[in-house]
Amino acid sequence: MNKNKNFNIGNGSKIAVIGGGPAGSFFAYFALGFAEQRGINIHIDIYEAKNFHVAGPAGCNRCGGIVSESLIQALSTDGIVLPANVVRRGIESYKLHMEQGATLIETPLKDQKIASMFRGFGPLGSDNNDSVSFDNYLLELCQKKGVHTIYEKVIGLERNDSGITVQTKTNSANYELVIGSVGLNPRSFSLFKKVTPAYIPPETTRTYICEFKLGNELINQYFGNSMHVFLLNLKNIKFGALIPKGQYVTLVLLGKQITGEIVDSFLSSEAVQRCFPKGLDIDQIAPCQCFPGINIKNAHYAYSDRVVLIGDSASSKLYKNGIGAAYITAKAAAKTAIFKGVSEADFKKHYQPECTRLNRDNAIGKFIFGVTTIIQKSSVLKKGIFRMVVNEQKKVNDKRRMSSVLWDTFTGSAPYTNILWRVLHPATILLLLANTVNGLFHIPKKGLEK
Repeated sequence: MNKNKNFNIGNGSKIAVIGGGPAGSFFAYFALGFAEQRGINIHIDIYEAKNFHVAGPAGCNRCGGIVSESLIQALSTDGIVLPANVVRRGIESYKLHMEQGATLIETPLKDQKIASMFRGFGPLGSDNNDSVSFDNYLLELCQKKGVHTIYEKVIGLERNDSGITVQTKTNSANYELVIGSVGLNPRSFSLFKKVTPAYIPPETTRTYICEFKLGNELINQYFGNSMHVFLLNLKNIKFGALIPKGQYVTLVLLGKQITGEIVDSFLSSEAVQRCFPKGLDIDQIAPCQCFPGINIKNAHYAYSDRVVLIGDSASSKLYKNGIGAAYITAKAAAKTAIFKGVSEADFKKHYQPECTRLNRDNAIGKFIFGVTTIIQKSSVLKKGIFRMVVNEQKKVNDKRRMSSVLWDTFTGSAPYTNILWRVLHPATILLLLANTVNGLFHIPKKGLEK
């Protein structure tokens, strides 16, 4: 424990969490659990300006809304089981689309599924009152454990001798610890810079998210329980995905500074057009769209005495599974605060290592996506990969090396480091070379369809 009692959390300590998204809720959930283990009572206020009961941008944290099977298992172990009214659809497979064709890739473990859900109540015009947003479910879970939610925007943070003062338009309160779960909000970053002067916010780029309202019948017919992933040779796009969710299909484009022109080139591509009913004007069924930022380079010095930033505000996962990174950083921050202390030295010693692991893995991820970019531009390599995946999916008990690599790359189910080691396995390389050579002389007319 920290010898300076002024930097310890104890009975009656007050903690403010700025931002009620997944990272903030995860922190509150774990902090209360750890406090119970220590036998102390703490008070947590979550400040959240959004209303997760409202459809459209006012209640949405702008995210693709995918929870990987590995995170579902981790949450379940911690007592967080996603109910049926949160999960809009269980994703059992994904369909890989290239210029060479399309092939279905099943989940490596048959009993595991990816969960698709909405971060808010739903897109503009949503009227499904039986469903709950992922963010609201987590927030209500914390409220049931005793967390107090203040639905106001924080306009000021000030350091004083006994803690940090949090200010809203109507009130101010003092806390022993303040948690920054503010996503990638530049205005919030400027607030935290006042109490964490060394903080350097993460670097971001612009992506694209859109919701197409198709209805259950068309979604079942054209998309089923598959996430459709596109590895196409298009400017600035690392990859695109169409994700079925209830009455909607969510389009996510990840890459570098996505613009409207880039979106149009993707939607007009033959591979994408084949996914939708022929003659459908998809522009007319997209009431909700945005160009959110994503974290492409971690923050630095995301902590000081009594202050720590978590989730996207600190370290995320490159191009995928931001909710997983929120879970990791929030749990690490909560464990540090409750069991070790809340000084800058405590966070540096016990919290920063988790962020560092994420950051190092992201460095591997950048290399992998650099290779992916090369593959996107090479019809020869894509023919080899396509042929290898098709052949793997036909074999029931065979080890599906390329299929599992692609699955984990696009779903976020494994660290990039693990993915790279599997790519570099001699058997994977030899099989890819063999399929690439064979692919020069023969291309399957169709992918594996089910």
